Amino acid sequence: METVLVTGAARGIGLELCKQFLQRGYKVMATYRGTPSAELSVLAESADCEIFELEVTDQAAVNHLSEALRGQTIDILLNNAGIIGPEQQDLHSLDVEQWMHTFAVNTVAPLMLSRTLLDNLKMSANGRILTVSSQMGSLSLQGIDMGAYRSSKAALNKAMQVLALELRDLGITVCPFHPGWVQTEMGGASADITPEQSAAGICDLAARVTLEDTGTFFTWEGKIHDW
Repeated sequence: METVLVTGAARGIGLELCKQFLQRGYKVMATYRGTPSAELSVLAESADCEIFELEVTDQAAVNHLSEALRGQTIDILLNNAGIIGPEQQDLHSLDVEQWMHTFAVNTVAPLMLSRTLLDNLKMSANGRILTVSSQMGSLSLQGIDMGAYRSSKAALNKAMQVLALELRDLGITVCPFHPGWVQTEMGGASADITPEQSAAGICDLAARVTLEDTGTFFTWEGKIHDW
């Protein structure tokens, strides 16, 4: 039985990932911020699901989680926690502090957590770090507005690409991926796919990636995405 740790699991894609990983026979560790949702609390009733409170931007909290997981193998770290950023993100309205917070959550936190849980990942025979990015962070796709979100995901892609190179010799696979435009609180009701569809593809991707794939930017369907 492999173990997966999913951040930002209280709702949306993160919650659905936990459900589907459990259905597929994984042991699941799930993090939430503040108070766990009712649905996540129900999942935690399973002997194969353990939940932890975590503010991903707080290094002390990340260190506390690391201590709680000392000596436990993590096969898959799935950095799912993220935010859309401030309501106004055009050139003239974007608030600098809110922009920096978007970077802290979307870009810096996944790298911090990956680094802190490295000993747990090294215990796996096939350690993988998969991080939710977005096609809006691809430099090959142009668009206006959403500057904080777009730039945080573009920087995340580069951070994960560098991490992939740094961890290759340790046998740890690192891949960012685009989860699709998903019908969640962030994506909205008019989005293309459901959380169930997105999570199913992500679970398939997590199960199959190997060191040969490290540093690749994927879509939720397992296709290679242009940087």
